[in-house]
Amino acid sequence: MRTFAAIMTAASLLWAMPAAHAQAQAQHPSYPTKPIRIIVAYAAGQGTDVATRFLGEQLGRELGQPIVVENKAGAGGNLGTELAAQAPGDGYTLTMGTNATHVLNQFLYAKLAFDPEKDFEPIAMVGTFPMVLAVGANAPHHSVAELLESVKRAPRSADIAMPSTSARLVVEFLKERSSALLFGVPYKGSGNAVTDVLGGQLPAVIDTPLALRPHIAAGKLRAIGVTSATASNLAPGVKPIAEQGHPGFEFVAWNALYAPRGTPAAVTGVLNAAVNKVLARPEVRQRLLELGFEPAGGTAAALIEFARKERQRWAPIIKAAGIRAD
Repeated sequence: MRTFAAIMTAASLLWAMPAAHAQAQAQHPSYPTKPIRIIVAYAAGQGTDVATRFLGEQLGRELGQPIVVENKAGAGGNLGTELAAQAPGDGYTLTMGTNATHVLNQFLYAKLAFDPEKDFEPIAMVGTFPMVLAVGANAPHHSVAELLESVKRAPRSADIAMPSTSARLVVEFLKERSSALLFGVPYKGSGNAVTDVLGGQLPAVIDTPLALRPHIAAGKLRAIGVTSATASNLAPGVKPIAEQGHPGFEFVAWNALYAPRGTPAAVTGVLNAAVNKVLARPEVRQRLLELGFEPAGGTAAALIEFARKERQRWAPIIKAAGIRAD
Protein backbone atom coordinates (compact mmCIF):
# COMPACT_ATOMS: atom_id res chain seq x y z
CA MET A 1 0.00 0.00 0.00
CA ARG A 2 2.95 2.32 0.67
CA THR A 3 4.16 1.68 -2.89
CA PHE A 4 0.65 2.24 -4.21
CA ALA A 5 0.34 5.50 -2.27
CA ALA A 6 3.66 6.73 -3.62
CA ILE A 7 2.66 5.89 -7.18
CA MET A 8 -0.70 7.55 -6.74
CA THR A 9 0.82 10.72 -5.27
CA ALA A 10 3.35 10.99 -8.06
CA ALA A 11 0.69 10.29 -10.65
CA SER A 12 -1.66 12.88 -9.19
CA LEU A 13 1.03 15.53 -9.49
CA LEU A 14 1.72 14.49 -13.06
CA TRP A 15 -1.92 14.42 -14.12
CA ALA A 16 -2.59 17.71 -12.38
CA MET A 17 -0.50 19.48 -14.99
CA PRO A 18 -2.68 21.79 -17.12
CA ALA A 19 -1.30 20.21 -20.29
CA ALA A 20 -2.78 16.84 -19.37
CA HIS A 21 -6.21 18.32 -18.76
CA ALA A 22 -6.03 20.31 -21.98
CA GLN A 23 -5.10 17.19 -23.93
CA ALA A 24 -8.05 15.25 -22.51
CA GLN A 25 -10.44 18.08 -23.30
CA ALA A 26 -9.05 18.26 -26.83
CA GLN A 27 -9.88 14.58 -27.34
CA HIS A 28 -13.50 15.15 -26.40
CA PRO A 29 -14.10 18.94 -26.44
CA SER A 30 -17.91 18.66 -26.20
CA TYR A 31 -17.89 16.79 -22.87
CA PRO A 32 -19.55 17.55 -20.53
CA THR A 33 -22.50 19.55 -21.77
CA LYS A 34 -24.99 18.75 -19.00
CA PRO A 35 -25.07 17.73 -15.31
CA ILE A 36 -23.29 14.54 -14.28
CA ARG A 37 -24.78 12.04 -11.83
CA ILE A 38 -22.67 10.08 -9.36
CA ILE A 39 -24.43 7.11 -7.78
CA VAL A 40 -23.37 6.36 -4.21
CA ALA A 41 -24.38 2.84 -3.21
CA TYR A 42 -24.64 3.79 0.47
CA ALA A 43 -26.88 5.91 2.65
CA ALA A 44 -26.60 9.67 2.86
CA GLY A 45 -24.28 10.83 5.60
CA GLN A 46 -21.94 7.85 5.50
CA GLY A 47 -18.26 8.41 4.77
CA THR A 48 -18.40 7.53 1.09
CA ASP A 49 -21.40 9.79 0.59
CA VAL A 50 -19.85 12.77 2.37
CA ALA A 51 -16.57 12.47 0.49
CA THR A 52 -18.37 12.04 -2.84
CA ARG A 53 -20.45 15.16 -2.30
CA PHE A 54 -17.35 17.20 -1.51
CA LEU A 55 -15.47 15.81 -4.50
CA GLY A 56 -18.53 16.37 -6.67
CA GLU A 57 -18.56 20.06 -5.80
CA GLN A 58 -14.91 20.38 -6.76
CA LEU A 59 -15.29 18.38 -9.97
CA GLY A 60 -18.35 20.39 -10.94
CA ARG A 61 -16.35 23.60 -10.79
CA GLU A 62 -13.50 22.03 -12.74
CA LEU A 63 -15.74 20.59 -15.47
CA GLY A 64 -18.16 23.49 -15.65
CA GLN A 65 -21.24 21.34 -15.01
CA PRO A 66 -23.17 20.48 -11.82
CA ILE A 67 -22.47 17.12 -10.19
CA VAL A 68 -25.55 15.48 -8.67
CA VAL A 69 -25.01 12.79 -6.04
CA GLU A 70 -27.73 10.12 -5.87
CA ASN A 71 -27.90 7.66 -3.00
CA LYS A 72 -29.04 4.12 -3.83
CA ALA A 73 -28.27 2.10 -0.72
CA GLY A 74 -28.99 -1.58 -0.19
CA ALA A 75 -27.56 -5.10 -0.32
CA GLY A 76 -24.12 -4.10 0.89
CA GLY A 77 -23.68 -1.61 -1.94
CA ASN A 78 -24.83 -3.99 -4.66
CA LEU A 79 -28.11 -2.22 -5.42
CA GLY A 80 -26.61 1.12 -6.38
CA THR A 81 -23.68 -0.50 -8.16
CA GLU A 82 -26.06 -2.58 -10.26
CA LEU A 83 -27.98 0.54 -11.26
CA ALA A 84 -24.74 2.23 -12.25
CA ALA A 85 -23.72 -0.78 -14.34
CA GLN A 86 -27.00 -0.58 -16.24
CA ALA A 87 -26.67 3.15 -17.01
CA PRO A 88 -25.69 4.38 -20.49
CA GLY A 89 -21.95 4.62 -21.07
CA ASP A 90 -22.03 8.28 -22.01
CA GLY A 91 -20.13 9.81 -19.13
CA TYR A 92 -23.18 11.32 -17.45
CA THR A 93 -23.68 8.55 -14.89
CA LEU A 94 -20.76 7.53 -12.69
CA THR A 95 -20.45 5.62 -9.45
CA MET A 96 -18.19 5.91 -6.44
CA GLY A 97 -16.95 2.35 -6.10
CA THR A 98 -15.47 0.90 -2.94
CA ASN A 99 -13.34 -2.06 -1.95
CA ALA A 100 -16.65 -3.77 -1.08
CA THR A 101 -18.58 -3.09 -4.30
CA HIS A 102 -15.68 -3.64 -6.68
CA VAL A 103 -13.70 -6.38 -4.94
CA LEU A 104 -15.08 -8.05 -1.82
CA ASN A 105 -18.76 -8.50 -2.68
CA GLN A 106 -18.08 -10.81 -5.61
CA PHE A 107 -16.67 -13.31 -3.12
CA LEU A 108 -19.17 -12.63 -0.32
CA TYR A 109 -22.39 -12.98 -2.33
CA ALA A 110 -23.49 -16.11 -4.14
CA LYS A 111 -24.48 -14.09 -7.19
CA LEU A 112 -24.15 -10.49 -8.34
CA ALA A 113 -26.21 -8.81 -11.05
CA PHE A 114 -23.09 -7.06 -12.31
CA ASP A 115 -19.45 -7.89 -12.97
CA PRO A 116 -17.19 -5.40 -11.17
CA GLU A 117 -14.42 -5.93 -13.72
CA LYS A 118 -16.31 -6.20 -17.01
CA ASP A 119 -19.22 -3.81 -16.42
CA PHE A 120 -17.23 -0.70 -15.52
CA GLU A 121 -14.60 1.61 -16.94
CA PRO A 122 -12.15 2.75 -14.25
CA ILE A 123 -11.52 6.46 -13.91
CA ALA A 124 -9.27 7.03 -10.88
CA MET A 125 -8.64 6.11 -7.29
CA VAL A 126 -10.02 8.86 -5.07
CA GLY A 127 -8.95 8.01 -1.54
CA THR A 128 -7.91 5.29 0.88
CA PHE A 129 -8.32 4.80 4.60
CA PRO A 130 -7.33 2.21 7.18
CA MET A 131 -9.54 0.77 9.89
CA VAL A 132 -9.00 1.44 13.58
CA LEU A 133 -9.25 -1.10 16.40
CA ALA A 134 -10.51 0.62 19.54
CA VAL A 135 -11.66 -0.41 23.00
CA GLY A 136 -13.81 1.27 25.60
CA ALA A 137 -12.09 3.71 27.91
CA ASN A 138 -12.57 1.33 30.86
CA ALA A 139 -11.36 -1.77 29.03
CA PRO A 140 -8.14 -3.31 30.40
CA HIS A 141 -6.49 -3.60 26.98
CA HIS A 142 -3.89 -1.01 25.97
CA SER A 143 -2.44 -2.83 22.97
CA VAL A 144 -3.37 -5.43 20.39
CA ALA A 145 -1.18 -7.94 22.22
CA GLU A 146 -3.15 -7.42 25.45
CA LEU A 147 -6.44 -7.84 23.60
CA LEU A 148 -5.30 -11.10 22.02
CA GLU A 149 -3.84 -12.35 25.30
CA SER A 150 -7.20 -11.88 27.01
CA VAL A 151 -8.73 -14.26 24.47
CA LYS A 152 -6.28 -16.97 25.47
CA ARG A 153 -7.16 -16.52 29.14
CA ALA A 154 -10.89 -16.20 28.65
CA PRO A 155 -12.58 -16.95 25.30
CA ARG A 156 -15.21 -14.39 24.28
CA SER A 157 -13.52 -11.78 26.48
CA ALA A 158 -12.56 -9.76 23.41
CA ASP A 159 -15.64 -9.88 21.18
CA ILE A 160 -15.33 -7.21 18.50
CA ALA A 161 -18.15 -5.11 17.06
CA MET A 162 -18.11 -5.19 13.24
CA PRO A 163 -20.27 -2.49 11.61
CA SER A 164 -19.12 -3.15 8.03
CA THR A 165 -17.79 -5.68 5.55
CA SER A 166 -14.35 -4.13 5.91
CA ALA A 167 -14.45 -4.57 9.68
CA ARG A 168 -15.41 -8.21 9.25
CA LEU A 169 -12.44 -8.79 6.94
CA VAL A 170 -10.10 -7.19 9.46
CA VAL A 171 -11.35 -9.55 12.19
CA GLU A 172 -10.85 -12.58 9.94
CA PHE A 173 -7.41 -11.39 8.87
CA LEU A 174 -6.38 -10.84 12.50
CA LYS A 175 -7.68 -14.29 13.41
CA GLU A 176 -5.66 -15.82 10.60
CA ARG A 177 -2.46 -13.99 11.50
CA SER A 178 -2.69 -14.45 15.28
CA SER A 179 -4.54 -17.78 15.57
CA ALA A 180 -6.60 -16.10 18.31
CA LEU A 181 -10.20 -17.25 18.74
CA LEU A 182 -11.65 -13.82 18.13
CA PHE A 183 -15.41 -13.50 17.76
CA GLY A 184 -16.87 -10.72 15.65
CA VAL A 185 -20.36 -9.38 16.29
CA PRO A 186 -21.97 -7.93 13.15
CA TYR A 187 -23.81 -4.60 13.21
CA LYS A 188 -25.65 -2.78 10.45
CA GLY A 189 -23.90 0.51 11.12
CA SER A 190 -21.40 2.41 13.20
CA GLY A 191 -23.94 4.02 15.53
CA ASN A 192 -25.17 0.90 17.31
CA ALA A 193 -21.74 -0.74 17.27
CA VAL A 194 -20.05 2.19 18.97
CA THR A 195 -22.94 2.64 21.40
CA ASP A 196 -22.58 -0.95 22.63
CA VAL A 197 -18.84 -0.57 23.12
CA LEU A 198 -19.31 2.72 24.95
CA GLY A 199 -21.91 1.01 27.13
CA GLY A 200 -19.61 -1.89 27.94
CA GLN A 201 -21.66 -4.58 26.17
CA LEU A 202 -18.62 -5.34 23.99
CA PRO A 203 -14.98 -4.52 24.68
CA ALA A 204 -13.83 -3.55 21.20
CA VAL A 205 -14.86 -2.22 17.81
CA ILE A 206 -13.25 -1.98 14.38
CA ASP A 207 -14.41 0.98 12.33
CA THR A 208 -13.23 3.88 10.19
CA PRO A 209 -11.12 6.70 11.62
CA LEU A 210 -13.94 9.14 10.85
CA ALA A 211 -16.54 7.14 12.79
CA LEU A 212 -14.33 6.67 15.85
CA ARG A 213 -12.47 9.99 15.90
CA PRO A 214 -14.89 12.02 18.05
CA HIS A 215 -15.19 9.26 20.66
CA ILE A 216 -11.42 8.83 20.81
CA ALA A 217 -10.93 12.60 21.12
CA ALA A 218 -13.49 12.70 23.95
CA GLY A 219 -11.66 9.94 25.82
CA LYS A 220 -14.58 7.54 25.55
CA LEU A 221 -12.71 5.11 23.30
CA ARG A 222 -9.03 4.18 23.21
CA ALA A 223 -7.47 3.31 19.85
CA ILE A 224 -5.01 0.43 20.18
CA GLY A 225 -4.21 -0.36 16.55
CA VAL A 226 -4.55 0.83 12.97
CA THR A 227 -4.66 -1.52 9.98
CA SER A 228 -2.37 0.42 7.63
CA ALA A 229 1.13 -0.96 7.16
CA THR A 230 2.64 2.20 8.64
CA ALA A 231 1.35 5.01 10.85
CA SER A 232 -1.55 6.90 9.29
CA ASN A 233 -2.31 10.61 9.26
CA LEU A 234 -5.92 9.61 9.80
CA ALA A 235 -5.12 8.00 13.16
CA PRO A 236 -2.23 10.02 14.60
CA GLY A 237 -0.40 8.39 17.45
CA VAL A 238 -1.97 4.98 16.89
CA LYS A 239 0.49 2.14 16.34
CA PRO A 240 -0.07 -0.12 13.32
CA ILE A 241 -1.05 -3.71 14.06
CA ALA A 242 1.84 -4.67 11.77
CA GLU A 243 4.23 -3.15 14.31
CA GLN A 244 2.63 -4.96 17.23
CA GLY A 245 3.89 -8.45 16.52
CA HIS A 246 2.10 -9.04 13.21
CA PRO A 247 4.45 -7.95 10.40
CA GLY A 248 2.78 -7.70 7.02
CA PHE A 249 -0.66 -7.08 8.49
CA GLU A 250 -2.43 -4.53 6.30
CA PHE A 251 -5.98 -3.69 5.37
CA VAL A 252 -6.85 -0.44 3.64
CA ALA A 253 -10.31 0.41 2.36
CA TRP A 254 -10.75 2.68 -0.63
CA ASN A 255 -13.04 4.69 -2.88
CA ALA A 256 -12.61 4.99 -6.64
CA LEU A 257 -14.60 6.60 -9.43
CA TYR A 258 -16.00 4.35 -12.18
CA ALA A 259 -18.13 4.78 -15.30
CA PRO A 260 -20.40 2.17 -16.95
CA ARG A 261 -18.92 -0.15 -19.54
CA GLY A 262 -18.63 1.39 -22.99
CA THR A 263 -17.95 4.93 -21.82
CA PRO A 264 -15.52 6.36 -24.42
CA ALA A 265 -11.88 6.53 -23.42
CA ALA A 266 -11.82 10.19 -24.34
CA VAL A 267 -14.57 10.87 -21.80
CA THR A 268 -12.95 8.86 -19.01
CA GLY A 269 -9.74 10.68 -19.89
CA VAL A 270 -11.40 14.04 -19.29
CA LEU A 271 -12.74 12.76 -15.96
CA ASN A 272 -9.40 11.28 -14.90
CA ALA A 273 -7.60 14.52 -15.63
CA ALA A 274 -10.20 16.51 -13.70
CA VAL A 275 -10.08 14.17 -10.68
CA ASN A 276 -6.30 14.32 -10.50
CA LYS A 277 -6.23 18.08 -10.93
CA VAL A 278 -8.73 18.52 -8.10
CA LEU A 279 -6.94 16.05 -5.81
CA ALA A 280 -3.65 17.88 -6.29
CA ARG A 281 -5.01 21.03 -4.63
CA PRO A 282 -3.75 21.42 -1.04
CA GLU A 283 -7.09 22.63 0.28
CA VAL A 284 -8.89 19.64 -1.26
CA ARG A 285 -6.36 17.20 0.14
CA GLN A 286 -6.67 18.75 3.59
CA ARG A 287 -10.46 18.57 3.52
CA LEU A 288 -10.42 14.91 2.46
CA LEU A 289 -8.10 14.13 5.35
CA GLU A 290 -10.61 15.80 7.65
CA LEU A 291 -13.33 13.63 6.10
CA GLY A 292 -11.30 10.49 6.81
CA PHE A 293 -9.63 9.84 3.45
CA GLU A 294 -6.02 9.81 2.31
CA PRO A 295 -6.22 11.49 -1.13
CA ALA A 296 -5.00 9.25 -3.94
CA GLY A 297 -5.42 9.90 -7.67
CA GLY A 298 -3.49 8.27 -10.50
CA THR A 299 -4.23 6.57 -13.78
CA ALA A 300 -7.05 4.24 -14.75
CA ALA A 301 -4.46 1.55 -15.50
CA ALA A 302 -3.10 1.83 -11.95
CA LEU A 303 -6.61 1.38 -10.57
CA ILE A 304 -7.17 -1.74 -12.67
CA GLU A 305 -3.94 -3.30 -11.44
CA PHE A 306 -4.60 -2.38 -7.83
CA ALA A 307 -8.11 -3.90 -7.88
CA ARG A 308 -6.71 -7.05 -9.51
CA LYS A 309 -4.19 -7.50 -6.71
CA GLU A 310 -6.89 -6.83 -4.13
CA ARG A 311 -8.99 -9.67 -5.57
CA GLN A 312 -6.03 -12.03 -5.53
CA ARG A 313 -5.31 -11.14 -1.93
CA TRP A 314 -8.75 -11.27 -0.34
CA ALA A 315 -10.49 -14.06 -2.25
CA PRO A 316 -8.51 -16.86 -0.50
CA ILE A 317 -9.05 -15.32 2.94
CA ILE A 318 -12.80 -14.96 2.42
CA LYS A 319 -13.14 -18.50 1.05
CA ALA A 320 -10.95 -20.05 3.77
CA ALA A 321 -12.97 -18.33 6.50
CA GLY A 322 -16.27 -19.29 4.85
CA ILE A 323 -17.52 -15.71 5.04
CA ARG A 324 -20.86 -15.13 3.34
CA ALA A 325 -22.97 -12.01 3.21
CA ASP A 326 -26.08 -12.10 5.40
